[in-house]
Amino acid sequence: MHSQEARNKPRHISTGGSDNDPVIRTSNAVIRHAVRALAVLMVLVIIWGVLDVVWMLYNRLVAPPFLLLDISDILAVFGAFLAVLIAIEIFVNITLYLREDVIHVKLVVATALMAVARKVIVFDYTDLNAEYVWGTAALVLALGVTYWLISMRKTEH
Repeated sequence: MHSQEARNKPRHISTGGSDNDPVIRTSNAVIRHAVRALAVLMVLVIIWGVLDVVWMLYNRLVAPPFLLLDISDILAVFGAFLAVLIAIEIFVNITLYLREDVIHVKLVVATALMAVARKVIVFDYTDLNAEYVWGTAALVLALGVTYWLISMRKTEH
């Protein structure tokens, strides 16, 4: 099949069943529509998140002292920014379900790593116990190693 034809061919989530089965075809159609609805909803969440970042930044900058942010304000703004970036990554994951038959593990792991990193950036270490910090460190390490291994595997092929 030519590459142009392959790109234009409709794809669906692989079920391992026969595409001639009407139940499977109908189920795939329902799933594709559900994923499209999730994509539209995620776009709305992203727009809402961007507006929230703008509103938060505006409110923090106009409050006394005028045009100055303290460290808690900066961390709050960073957290809001990163939440929007994570939503964008989730949107990309959602749209990949429409385009490909496989789940892109590297992108999913990268999204998880970004979400955990966001949490680490906004940690208030005065309120956390050591077990929580160590557990989060182990999670970051595990996700980082997983991402590295996936990246290395792709460069070998």
